[in-house]
Amino acid sequence: MAPDERQALVDALMQARRAVRTGMMRKDDAGLIRARAQVQAAKVALGERGPVWWDDGAPDLNRHMVCNTGYAEWYVNGEDRT
Repeated sequence: MAPDERQALVDALMQARRAVRTGMMRKDDAGLIRARAQVQAAKVALGERGPVWWDDGAPDLNRHMVCNTGYAEWYVNGEDRT
C-alpha cells in the first residue's frame, strides 16, 4: 500500500472515530451505527480486521508452555534466545 493511500485510510479512520464519539455524546443511534460501520471499513482496508493474511498452516503456539511445544529442547539447552 502506498504511503499516501495508507494515510488517507488512517485519516478516514480517525474521522470515523470522532463520529463515533459525537454519536455517543448526542445519543444519535443511527449516526453511531453509520460511524461504527465506517470504523470497521477503514480497519479492514488497513488490514487490522478481516481474514488473516499470515496463516501459513503452522500451529498456533500462543498460550502454550514452552515445555509443551517443539521449542522445549531449545529452551532447556539455553541456546541463544535473542
